[in-house]
Amino acid sequence: MNTRIALADDQALVLKGLRSLLDDMAGISVVIEAQSGGELLAALADQAVDLVISDIRMPGMDGIALTKALRAQQPGTPVLLLTTFDDQDLMLAAVDAGAQGFLLKDISPEDLAAAIADIMAGRSLLQPVSPDPVRQRYAYHDDNTPTDTFNEREVAILRLLAGGYSNKEIARSIHLAEGTVKNYVSDILAKLETRDRTRAVLKAITLRVI
Repeated sequence: MNTRIALADDQALVLKGLRSLLDDMAGISVVIEAQSGGELLAALADQAVDLVISDIRMPGMDGIALTKALRAQQPGTPVLLLTTFDDQDLMLAAVDAGAQGFLLKDISPEDLAAAIADIMAGRSLLQPVSPDPVRQRYAYHDDNTPTDTFNEREVAILRLLAGGYSNKEIARSIHLAEGTVKNYVSDILAKLETRDRTRAVLKAITLRVI
C-alpha cells in the first residue's frame, strides 16, 4: 500500500530535504509540499492524503492550528508534528490539538520511517518527549489506576480520542454503533477516574496505556 504524504515547513531547504528523505522510502509518496499550514490546507481540497507531516512552528497557520483545522475538516487524516525544540508545552499543545505524533527533527531516517508506520497503524507517537511534565501538570497517581484492565478495543478507542475524534467518527472508523462507542467511552472514563475525554487521554498517556 502506498502512503500519500503532505508536507509543510516554512523553511524551503528543510522542506526539500524532508521530501528527498521520504522519496527514498519504500511505499511512500509525497503528493503535497507547502510552506504554511494554510497553503497545505488549501491543497488538501484537491488532493487526498493518508498522513500530514508538518513543522510545529510556522508563520501564519502553524502546525498546532493546522492540526485543529484538520480535526474539524478531515478528522480521519492523522498528523505528525515535527519540531527543533524539546519543549514539553509544545507536546501538550500537540496532544490537545489532536496530533497523532510529535517528534524532534533530529530523528534518524530509520526512526522517521518507523514513526510513519506506527501512526498509519493507529498508534500514537509522542517520543522522545518525556511524559514527566504531564505527570507534574496533572498530578495523577500511577499506583491508584491499574493499567492491565484495558482491552484491545478500549485502547483503540483511547487512541482515537487522542486524535480528537467524536463518538460518531470513532464509530464509523471501527465499525461500531455510536451508542456502543459511547458506552466504551463511559467505561474508559470510569477506569481512569476522570470526568472528561481530554483528561482521560492525558492520564492514559501518563500511565502509558497509549
